[in-house]
Order: sequence, then structure tokens, then C-alpha cells
Amino acid sequence: MTESIAPIANLNIINARLPGYLDLQQICIAQDRITQILPMSEGKPARGLDVAGDWISLGGVDLQINGALGLAFPEIEARDFPKLEAICKFLWQQGVDGFLPTLVTTSIENFQRSLAVIAEFMQSQTQPQQAKVLGVHLEGPFLNYQKRGAHPAEYLLPLTIEQVQRVIGDYASIVKVITLAPELDATGEAIAYLRSLGITISLSHSQATADEAQRAFERGATMVTHAFNAMPGLHHREPGLLGAAIVHPGVWCGLIADGQHVCPIMLKILLQASGYEQKIFLVSDALAPLGLPDGAYPWDTRQITVNRGTAKLADGTLAGTTLPLLVGVQNLVDWGVCDAGSAIALATTAPRKAIHLPEFIGNPATQLLRWNWNETIKELTWCRLESVLVASD
Repeated sequence: MTESIAPIANLNIINARLPGYLDLQQICIAQDRITQILPMSEGKPARGLDVAGDWISLGGVDLQINGALGLAFPEIEARDFPKLEAICKFLWQQGVDGFLPTLVTTSIENFQRSLAVIAEFMQSQTQPQQAKVLGVHLEGPFLNYQKRGAHPAEYLLPLTIEQVQRVIGDYASIVKVITLAPELDATGEAIAYLRSLGITISLSHSQATADEAQRAFERGATMVTHAFNAMPGLHHREPGLLGAAIVHPGVWCGLIADGQHVCPIMLKILLQASGYEQKIFLVSDALAPLGLPDGAYPWDTRQITVNRGTAKLADGTLAGTTLPLLVGVQNLVDWGVCDAGSAIALATTAPRKAIHLPEFIGNPATQLLRWNWNETIKELTWCRLESVLVASD
């Protein structure tokens, strides 16, 4: 018997656990695509890579990431193509298949320039082993001043169709998600306009009551950005925006699992109340220092200090994280918030469902991750399955 390296594109995978599937499964692969998933108990298993009960998933999808490797997406320029390509390679190495570069509140000029650069980059992105830019997430500028958090107040705008058109310009086709405060749109005209463009509406940075949030959901909002943060907390007499989202069957909530934005107990409460990956997905909310050491870094005209993956402004305002998406998966398991299968699904299948991407069938096999739970040291680890060591006669 000899051993050789074979590309995963040419192998089936057997004895795998998959998020959303019961019992062990076999993954059928043909011409680099996942073509079928079958229970191991159904028929004769195909020969292939035996993962011995490890979890198999697609890579992560990050729907809220503000930058990496020192580049903030709202500051991107045409000359930054090499940096953006390096970020895509870096995120792929961090287990991420796709992401939405997130543009936080900034000037109209910056929005337009960043959208133009990203649109051009998306047309040219064909290299393998890179996370794919799936579109753009606009986090602002239509936010409640009282809940602006780290967003610069001078660039906040009223939520009207005219202002939306100024911000988005000719780039509606690449704007996949927009975060806004629904109470700024009393008539519902701006939300209706955004939905007509096919943009997913996410609520946050808001003082909305449960009734105001419910009206926004009825008008077409389907998401909440960084649940618990930049919104009223859950209260037994006024559940607020988040309470309305939890009980609404068609609303997804993004969640930051770094232990700083939301404490593990509240994470568990939200996950249990929402059906885990049925209504919740993880985001990194990572800032430009992602991939760089802790320290002080420029952030628009201000400065953030990063300490152990948490970024704060000089006044202590929480600005974001510098932790990769899949660290959140490992955190949830380490803290006992949920089991490995649910935690993996929260970063891989759930965000795909939230923006209507295919979950397994039809995706490239090179996107697959293998997750191993070491019972002895209580540790969850992962690796990409782009190529594997196989035995042959």
C-alpha cells in the first residue's frame, strides 16, 4: 500500500457529520462539485476519505466585516486592489469562503468611492483559494444618533429615498445588506424603496420599540445587525427591536461571539429562544487590524486601541473586534453555549440561508472544512480539505 496526496475534488467523503443532518453521511463529489449527500445507512458507501465521525461543513460566510490587514473598507481606493486581494487570501486561510465588506458611516464621497472600487474588484475576482466578495453591507449612515455607537455623528443622514439614492448611487446591484434605524422612516417609503432594489434590510443602531420594529418587518426588513448591541436591551415590559425579532419567524439576527459584545449567558438565551441556526448567524464585526498584532491603529479620523482582539475608542466605546469569524464558533463550544454542530452551522450554513445562498449541493468541494472535537483536551479545531493524504493499493 502506498500513500499519495489527492485533491478533494476527486474524492467522496464518508462517515461525516454535517450541520443540519442526522447520523453519519456520505458526501458525493463529481467534477469538483458537491452533487449529493446520502446517509451512510443508505446503500453501499462509496470509497473515499473516511473522516471517522468528524464534522464537515462549507467554509464560513461573514456578513459583517469592516476591514483586515490594516485596510478599512470605507477608505478603500483603486490602488488598494493588491491589499484587497491579500485580504481575500487571508480570509480563505481563516476558513471563510465569502464575505460582505462592510462600509460603516462615512461621507457620501467615501461611500461612492468604496462602492466603485469594490464593484470593479468583484468583476475581476477569479483566483482560487480566495474568499469571494459577495457584495457590500452598508452599516449606516441612516442610524439613530442616540445609538450611533462608534459611528461618526457628522455623517449620519435622515432616512429618505433621496438620501438613499445619494449614498448608493449606481451601485444598488452590489449592495446586499443595509443596516438602518427603522424609526427614522415613519412612512415606510425608504424601506419599500430599498426592498424594490433587492437589498436586504437589517435593523440596528436604533431606539425602535417592538411596535416600530414589527412594522419594519411587515414592510420587508428581515435581519438584525449585531443583536443586543446598539439597541435597547430586552425588557419584560418593553421587548424592543430585539424582542420583536426573536418572535418573528422570518427575521435573522447577526451575533458577535467574542465574549465582549455579548456575554455568554445572553448568547445562550438568544440562541435557545431563536432556534439556534434557524434564525441566528455569527459575524466577526472585525475591523482593519484583523490579522495584525494588538496595539493602536488609525480609524477614520480617530484612533482605536486593540487589546486581546477587542477594539475600543479612546473614550472606551466598543468599536469592534479583530477576531476571525471561526473563533466565534470555537468560543461558543468552549463556553458550553451550544454543541459543535450548532456552532459550526451558525457560521457556515446559517449566513448562507440568511442571504439565500446554496448550503451544500452545487458548491465547490474545495470549500469544505473538516472539524475535529478532541474530547481529551476539550478543543474544537478545523482545517480545509483542499487536498488529503489517501491510501491506494
